Amino acid sequence: MSAAGYSIVAVTAVVVATLAVGAYGWRFSRTTSDFFVASRTVRPGLNASAIGGEYLSAASFLGVAGLVLAFGTEMLWYPVGWTAGYLVLLVLVAAPLRRSGAYTLPDFAESRLESRAVRRLSALLVVAIGWLYLMPQFQGAGLALAATTGTGPWLGGVLVATVVLVNVLFGGMRSITFVQAFQYWLKLTALLFPLLFMVTIWLGDGGVSPASTGTTPGDSWESPLAGTGDHQLYTTYSIILATFLGTMGLPHVVVRFYTNPDGAAARRTTLFVLALLGLFYLLPPVYGGLGRLYAPDLIASGDTESVVLELPSRMLAGTLGELLSALTTAGAFAAFLSTSSGLTVAVAGVISQDGLGRRLGGVRAFQAGAVVAVLVPLGLALLAEGVGVAQAVGLAFAFAASTFCPLLVLGIWWRRLTDAGAIAGMLVGGGCAGAAVIATLLGMAPTGWPGALLAQPAAWTVPLAFLTMVGVSLATSRRVPRHTARTMVRLHAPEAVQLDRGVLPR
Repeated sequence: MSAAGYSIVAVTAVVVATLAVGAYGWRFSRTTSDFFVASRTVRPGLNASAIGGEYLSAASFLGVAGLVLAFGTEMLWYPVGWTAGYLVLLVLVAAPLRRSGAYTLPDFAESRLESRAVRRLSALLVVAIGWLYLMPQFQGAGLALAATTGTGPWLGGVLVATVVLVNVLFGGMRSITFVQAFQYWLKLTALLFPLLFMVTIWLGDGGVSPASTGTTPGDSWESPLAGTGDHQLYTTYSIILATFLGTMGLPHVVVRFYTNPDGAAARRTTLFVLALLGLFYLLPPVYGGLGRLYAPDLIASGDTESVVLELPSRMLAGTLGELLSALTTAGAFAAFLSTSSGLTVAVAGVISQDGLGRRLGGVRAFQAGAVVAVLVPLGLALLAEGVGVAQAVGLAFAFAASTFCPLLVLGIWWRRLTDAGAIAGMLVGGGCAGAAVIATLLGMAPTGWPGALLAQPAAWTVPLAFLTMVGVSLATSRRVPRHTARTMVRLHAPEAVQLDRGVLPR
């Protein structure tokens, strides 16, 4: 069998296994709560694996290795930030958000600020972030499948969209939880197992370094600062800020905390997630480093994101190398499926509640929302030119950090936040970050400082959003919600205390 044949078998196996695991969850999905938040019964261990599955997208599986291969160790700031973002989430958001009793981010925004306007704006932003994140998943799936099997670049995206839609339509969050937990361990195995063989080959070659082979262009490849030119320090800190604070604003990440039984379980889930992410992120940078030795031509061709898929067959000749490459292809496809599943559930929940709920209601509205959540970004992915997966995801983090991060942090910890302040902050932060995202994706960013500010906007858009929310809230202090004190008790008091004092119904 040819290498393409092995890859086709591997992808087919992933699709069949995903549908089989999803079908196991279909029989548990009956109520609206099952579809939205798995009836809030997911235990920390399972939930952590599911979060790891959906959070570790193609940007993690393929993009990190490609960035390290192309630009060096400076790109390690991305996995460091993506992991540390969960630490910030643990400290500031996880338990209070679960105690809020919300199904979606717009639910939280409305209950905290008692404003339909804040809810509508939050719903629009959730959909925008979800589609911005989904589009490169579909594009990347098409490119990865085309590179390994020789199929058309549209097939991978259509296949991912179809599998995700089937599981979400029939099982909702219940089904997706089992699927994503399975796919985390599949992705970890798909990277770890080939790496054991490749590191053995590298050690057998004397553990040579890229510099000793002449493949490293000077010392810049090992620089700890990201970016080029005179603005590396700014670029590095902006990446750190976007990844640290953007995690809490991603709708598919936040929605998983609504599935925990209580706030304490949400905190334990986050601790487990930190361990799982830390374990996974040890692996892609090694692929990037080995790529400098055994696949330097990918740098010249600009096809660096394929290093994970191609490296095993380059380092190990014959059938074994082809089988290991097929395994990494299976892991990459699982990455597209798991992240797309989480995003679809998050966006479908918002569309169903804020767009279709009054007409259809319940499960039917959720299912109709899932169709819209998938088809729009799939159409954009098929029409638009390819964008680097890691780049697009990084910009989504910057946009999320500039909108929902201020809303969540101030909404949870500052009782003087008003609806006017929240709206103004999200509009200013989201508008500035959105303009920067569009300019960067369209290649319109200038050079010098303006280009650096647009390419990595989080360092100025996040503080601007916080300052706007605080300033407008202070100027509109009469609009502080009437039930703020009760809401703050609900967010911060342990569930047992709330039951005793009557804050929560028994």
